[in-house]
Amino acid sequence: MSSSEIDKYLESVPEPKRSTLETLRERILLVVPTAEQCISYGMPAFRLNGKVVAGFAAFKNHLAYLPHSGSVLPAISDELTAFTYTQGSLHFAVDECLSRELVRLLIETRMDQLAR
Repeated sequence: MSSSEIDKYLESVPEPKRSTLETLRERILLVVPTAEQCISYGMPAFRLNGKVVAGFAAFKNHLAYLPHSGSVLPAISDELTAFTYTQGSLHFAVDECLSRELVRLLIETRMDQLAR
């Protein structure tokens, strides 16, 4: 699998969602530049050492960051008070990307959990 699969996914997403997700993709790659870009469960994902550490998806009324773990978001819930989220999906506006700092925290939390 390659980044072209994520490119294809993003081509099907209307604006402004597409631009927001493209920015999120760039921010994820700033944190994990060597991650394999792939599709997991039909959604863009980023894999390190065989484990998915981040993902995202577009939905009708929101975008979602997917940590591919049910314990990442609860672990940093104090940092997520401005967002709606479930155990495994952080929802955000279609026209406002997650901050670089939050993306870094999300990925580092996931990687810390995988290292245990």
